[in-house]
Amino acid sequence: MIGVVGGGIAGLAAAYRLQQRGHEVRVFEASDGFGGLAATYETAGDPLEVYYHHLSKSEETIVDLAEELGVGDHIEWRVGKNAYYVDGVVHPLDKPWEILAYPHLSLYDTFRLAMLTMEVDVRSGIPSFDTYDDLEAFEDVPIRDFLLEHTTRHVYENFWEPLLEAKFGSRAADVSAAWLLGRIKFRGERDLLRGEILGYVDGGFAVLVEALVDAVGRENIETGTRVTELAVEGGAVESVTVESDDERSTYDCEAVVVATMPNVLESLTGYPCEIDFQGTVCSVFSTERSLTETYWLNIADDAPFGVFIEHTNFVPPERYGGEHLYYLASYVQDPGEELWQRSDSEIERRWLEGVSRLFPQFDRNDLNWIETARNPRTAPVYERGYLDMVVPYDLGEDVADGVYYAGMASRAQYPERSLNGAVVAGFECADRIARSE
Repeated sequence: MIGVVGGGIAGLAAAYRLQQRGHEVRVFEASDGFGGLAATYETAGDPLEVYYHHLSKSEETIVDLAEELGVGDHIEWRVGKNAYYVDGVVHPLDKPWEILAYPHLSLYDTFRLAMLTMEVDVRSGIPSFDTYDDLEAFEDVPIRDFLLEHTTRHVYENFWEPLLEAKFGSRAADVSAAWLLGRIKFRGERDLLRGEILGYVDGGFAVLVEALVDAVGRENIETGTRVTELAVEGGAVESVTVESDDERSTYDCEAVVVATMPNVLESLTGYPCEIDFQGTVCSVFSTERSLTETYWLNIADDAPFGVFIEHTNFVPPERYGGEHLYYLASYVQDPGEELWQRSDSEIERRWLEGVSRLFPQFDRNDLNWIETARNPRTAPVYERGYLDMVVPYDLGEDVADGVYYAGMASRAQYPERSLNGAVVAGFECADRIARSE
C-alpha cells in the first residue's frame, strides 16, 4: 500500500496516478474536507472557492486531467479584466489603447513596460527575443535591480513597486527577478482586443476535486485523520501511524507521498525546508450590485487590503443566484503582523470601510454576507536562491527509501504556485514510485 499524506489537489493527483499504475493507495487528510486551499463556500448558486482561483493557458496538465476524469467540458476560458486603482480612478489595462491611455506612465515608460511583458529585451536598442528564456539565470538577481535596468525608474516606482509591496510586503526586496519573469510566462496568454484569457470550472473547482475523489474512491480516503508518525526500518519506510477521534491506527506501507506544506514533512521525517511561506487573510462578500467593470483590481492607493477582485465580472452572477461576489485579500509575512492578530470581525469591519472609501457608491445595506478565512502558509516567498531550497520529489537519499514529497515546496510550484503545479507534483511522485519498482 502507498500512503498519501494530504487530501488536497497534489495528494489526490498522486493517489489517482498511483492507482493507474496498479498500486493500492490510502489518502489521509487531517481536515474534514477535500481540496486543501480549493475548499469552498456555499452561495445562492454554485459553490465558490474560499481563496480565489483561476487557470492560465499555460496550465496544461490539470486541463488534461480534467479531460481524463470526464469533466474537461466544464473548463471555460474567459476574459479576466485587469485594472489599476490610482488616485481614486479605476484604469483598465487590458486593451492596447487602454494601456496607452494610462496617465501615470509616459509613452516611453509604456513602451519599456510592454516590451518586458512581451519578453523582448530592448536595452541595447536591438530587440532580443531570448534574453529571458533561462529563468535560472535571473535566480539571484534582485527584482528591484532587474526592473530598474529592464524598464525605467518611473515604471518601477509607479507601476511595479506598489504591486510588489501588496504581494510580498516586507519581503519584497528579497524576491528574485526569476519569479517575475516566470509569472509573465505563466500569465502570458492575451487576446489583443479583449485582454487576458483565464480559465474557470463551470460549477467551481469543487467539480474537479469531486471528480478526483470519485476516481480515487471515497473508501480509499480518510478525512479527519492526521498522520502522526512515519516509521522507518532498515533505511526504508515501513508504516504510517494516524490518529482520528481518539483512535490510533498503524498501516504498513511500501512508500509514502507527503503532499502537504513542508512543516508537516519536517515533523514526520525531520527533513528541514528553508523556504519561507507567507500567509493570507481573505474575505469573500456578497452584495446586490456590481461596483466595478473589472475582475482583478490592483490598488496603488492606501487601502487596508492588497487586492480587490470582483469575481462576478469573471464568472456571471447568474451562476450564484444573482449575487455579486468579491474577494478582499492581503498577504502576511509574519504572524506578529497587526492584520494577523486582528479578529475576523475586526478585519471585516475595517475592510468594508476600505471598500466604502474606494467606492463611495458602495452601500452597506446591499451586503448579503461576508466570510473570512486565513491560512499561515498559502504561498512561498520566491526569494533569491529559491531553487537551492526546493524539496526533492524523491527523499530516498535524505530521509529513507520510499519517502516522496509533492507539497508546495516542490519544483513544480516554481516560479509560481498553481493548481497545475499541484497536479504535476503529485504525478511526479507517483511516476518515480512506479519507476522504482
